Amino acid sequence: MTELLWGTPQPPSRGPKPAVTLAGIAEAAIRIADTEGLDAVSMQRVADDLPVTKMALYRHVPGKTELVAVMSDLAMGTPPERPEQPWREALRTWSMDLYEGFNRHPWLLLTTVGRRPVGPNELTWMEHGVRALTDSGLSGSEQFDAILVLSGHVRTLALQTASLPGGRAGLTEEAFLGTFATILTTQAERFPSLAAALRSSNQNNEGLEFGLERILDGLAVLIESRK
Repeated sequence: MTELLWGTPQPPSRGPKPAVTLAGIAEAAIRIADTEGLDAVSMQRVADDLPVTKMALYRHVPGKTELVAVMSDLAMGTPPERPEQPWREALRTWSMDLYEGFNRHPWLLLTTVGRRPVGPNELTWMEHGVRALTDSGLSGSEQFDAILVLSGHVRTLALQTASLPGGRAGLTEEAFLGTFATILTTQAERFPSLAAALRSSNQNNEGLEFGLERILDGLAVLIESRK
């Protein structure tokens, strides 16, 4: 699988041009996952979509597990190029770019977790995040952990608003609070603290930025302590 993600493309050989390429197979799989969900992706379905025989796919990728790894790294893409910024602004921008990437391909929330080979595009995202902290005074492990905390927060908020397997749509924070409010109108005595907090809430979708700013506040304190 690592070779599929990191291997150098082979020079074209003599003879007929291949009907498909690994990139073309992955792109077809991404289109299916984007429109119908990850469960709809199969070797047969991708072959039907191209259209080629199923055996034509196996000449490029051994099976669905490897295909998901390749399509995930391709869908991640690379971070948008941004002007150089101070570390805090750079990490805020990086986090929002990552959130937008998950919104474009919600199934990435399922395929980019756990122990697995990491492809070049995903590693480029990590590189850009760590780069923002290079001159911050934090140790290498602190820089790396800061990126993990930020990406974890982004992933959690993206998961709440993602379209979930089985056709169940995620809820924005505003919609979630609206559902909450409906319940608490009849249950305020049972949950008085929740009801009081909800009454003073502006019910805007601010969870992503609120959490992001608090993480960055904490990093700022740590960075200042290193000086």
